[in-house]
Amino acid sequence: MIIAALLPLFLFVFPLWNITLEAPQYPIPLGMNIHINDFSDANPHDIKNINLMNHYVGMKYIPDAIPEFKIFPAGIIITTILGLIIALKANYRWFLYWFILMILLSAAGLYDFYLWEHDYGYNLDPKAIMKFTNEDGSVMGFQPPLFGSKDILNFTAHSYPRLGAYFLGLGIAASFVAYRVGKKAHKKTQHMI
Repeated sequence: MIIAALLPLFLFVFPLWNITLEAPQYPIPLGMNIHINDFSDANPHDIKNINLMNHYVGMKYIPDAIPEFKIFPAGIIITTILGLIIALKANYRWFLYWFILMILLSAAGLYDFYLWEHDYGYNLDPKAIMKFTNEDGSVMGFQPPLFGSKDILNFTAHSYPRLGAYFLGLGIAASFVAYRVGKKAHKKTQHMI
């Protein structure tokens, strides 16, 4: 369980997510890494170029900081400390509670990411230089996919987890394994009594 509690700390070292935009006019796709506390370019000046391009259709600029960049790091530190306390002081049943907590917090983080993407892709400036509409006449949105690939005009947007997300997932899975091992050991001890 100690390993499970520590693995999410790799989010402070590796990116959590990546969004990449491919188009014929960009031989090297534009990309943005999303870290637990920052955005970064996949290639030099990518975020600047994404912001310039998105400005034409009325999308907001990708900000330097968002409130989640303060909330998520604190959440990871708190859950890591909680996981370590559970690993050292509590019985195996608490490993399952930590697992459930991490699943719920991860789901909430993904939902928040989806809402951010939706706002970013649909809350467009009505004074934008270029306006696109769907076949039914409604304003076209430019929301990248939460997970996977999606065609948006002449771009293909890709959205996938990165190494930090895999460490988080591995930590969550390891806590469930620790719970199962602890439960099995407890049953074995009960049979011996």
